Amino acid sequence: MLAMATTPSPNYGFGVGNVQSLGGGYNRWNVYDGNCRVVDGLTTNGNPCTQGMFGCSPPPIKFNRYTSSYNGGVYSCYPDSSAENCGNDPVSVCVSSNGS
Repeated sequence: MLAMATTPSPNYGFGVGNVQSLGGGYNRWNVYDGNCRVVDGLTTNGNPCTQGMFGCSPPPIKFNRYTSSYNGGVYSCYPDSSAENCGNDPVSVCVSSNGS
């Protein structure tokens, strides 16, 4: 297990963690800042691609857009194999630090 990263990825401002099952059909995706603090996230029992926070690519499905629930900023998302963990949550999608 990797130690907590100091940043989800050195190249981006935010990171999206992997899906976390909460039980009862609900799942959660955390959005982390550069210090691995949860700054946003989505909890749903539906499709995360249709909830408004994340946009998704065609298959194979990956998050390609993040819309902040706090400021409405829209950010581009990219897969990043160099991203690390925030705690026990692997971060595999990173978000540009500039709104698009």
